[in-house]
Amino acid sequence: MPNEPFAATASLDPLIGSSPRAARARATHRPGPRPAVRAQRGAERGELLFLIGVFALATTAAGVARSGWFTPGSDFGYWIGVAGGVGMLTLFLYPLRKRWRPARNMGTTKFWFALHMMLGIVSPLLIVLHSTLSFGSINATVAFASMVLVATSGIIGRYLYKRIHHGLYGRRATLAELQARLGLDSGRLHSKLAFAPQVEQRLAQFARGADVAVGNRGLGSPLRFVLLGFEAALVRRACATEVKRALKERAAADAWPREKLERRVRSRKVLIARYVGAVKQVAQFGGYERLFSWWHVLHVPLIFMLVLSAIAHVIAVHMY
Repeated sequence: MPNEPFAATASLDPLIGSSPRAARARATHRPGPRPAVRAQRGAERGELLFLIGVFALATTAAGVARSGWFTPGSDFGYWIGVAGGVGMLTLFLYPLRKRWRPARNMGTTKFWFALHMMLGIVSPLLIVLHSTLSFGSINATVAFASMVLVATSGIIGRYLYKRIHHGLYGRRATLAELQARLGLDSGRLHSKLAFAPQVEQRLAQFARGADVAVGNRGLGSPLRFVLLGFEAALVRRACATEVKRALKERAAADAWPREKLERRVRSRKVLIARYVGAVKQVAQFGGYERLFSWWHVLHVPLIFMLVLSAIAHVIAVHMY
């Protein structure tokens, strides 16, 4: 039937077979989200768990530091400080490997980057324990404040890094790649949501608005840049609700089985989420690139400040 609105979407329904056993398999089949969407959701959950884990570790370290079980000058406190200092120095091996040609064959970039990230969390926690959060001198206070600034800057840099790379250990993305993905998603969107033109119109309006207000201006509209994620979530939810309503009407008219309705609702929700996510990523890409370049400019002086203050602290401790 050429006028059948879902004629183009038949490929979304799994063709398991025509036997009674296959029919039972279709009835119980529950296809999950596409791999790309699962990966995106997993990455978002991973970021949230990472931040929760860092906060929990920092809180625990602060609690132990203030417990009074040891002092910075005791043997235990002293060697914790040494371990933290060595860990901070080891952080420099990653940038050294990138810039010193003879060191480029020493292990893989992924290994050194992972080590850099791990030490960037563990070393400051050891310093927190060593300090017991009590500072008896100006140089100790400056060194600790510098360490906190560098650690916080590192977490921010990790967030920005993931916005312009394919994952935490992947290669750097390009705007052309993201735009190509958006074009593919846009074509699929038109063919799969032809039954709900109002949803297509709303998604197209969101894409145009994101490109005009964010994509073409970079960070020229910082508030819109920040709020685009919230707007994307609202658009995704509203479109998913409208699609579900339209599909329920069609299911009632054509007497679809419940499994068929649920399957099509899920597939359209995945499609909408993928498209909205692609629009947001393309629109914000230039802004995140600029923020990452600014972060580099700020992060390097903070590191030098940390090194100088740490050296002054170590000399003062051993001299006096």
